[in-house]
Amino acid sequence: MWEALQNWPGAVALRGAPVLYLLVNAAHILGIGLVIGPILALDARLLGLARHIPIGAVGPFLAAVAKLGVGLAIVTGLALFSVQPANYAGNPAFLIKLFILVLAIANAVSVDRGRAWRRAIETNEIAAVPHWQAAASSILWLAVLIAGRWIGFV
Repeated sequence: MWEALQNWPGAVALRGAPVLYLLVNAAHILGIGLVIGPILALDARLLGLARHIPIGAVGPFLAAVAKLGVGLAIVTGLALFSVQPANYAGNPAFLIKLFILVLAIANAVSVDRGRAWRRAIETNEIAAVPHWQAAASSILWLAVLIAGRWIGFV
C-alpha cells in the first residue's frame, strides 16, 4: 500500500522537484498558521478576553479562516506524507500528531454544530460548555503543532 502511494505521480513530482516540495511545504505551514492564529484568537474570546468585541462579530469569520486553514493543511499534509509514507507511518510523533489532530477536529466540529456556539453568536452570552471547548481547543491545536515539529526529531 505504501509503495503505491509513494509511486503516485504527485509524490514522484514532489521528490523530483525540490522547488515544488518547498512550495507545498510552505503551503502546509501557511495552512497551519491559518488554523492556529484564528483558533487561538477565537478561543481567547470564548474564554473571556476582549469581552467588548461581540463574539458574533468575530467568531464566524475566525472559524471560517480556521476551516480554510485545516483544509489547506490536510491537503498539503497528505501530499507531503505521500513522499515517504512508510517512514511517516512508522514515526511515533507523526502517529501522535494524527491522533491529536483527530481530537482537535472533533472538538471543533462539536463547537461548530453546538447550540451553545449559535447562542453565543446570536446573544454574545457564552455558556460554560464553549469555555471548556475553547480551553480544550487551545491545548489540542498547540499539541498538534508541537507534535508536528517533533516529527523531524524522531
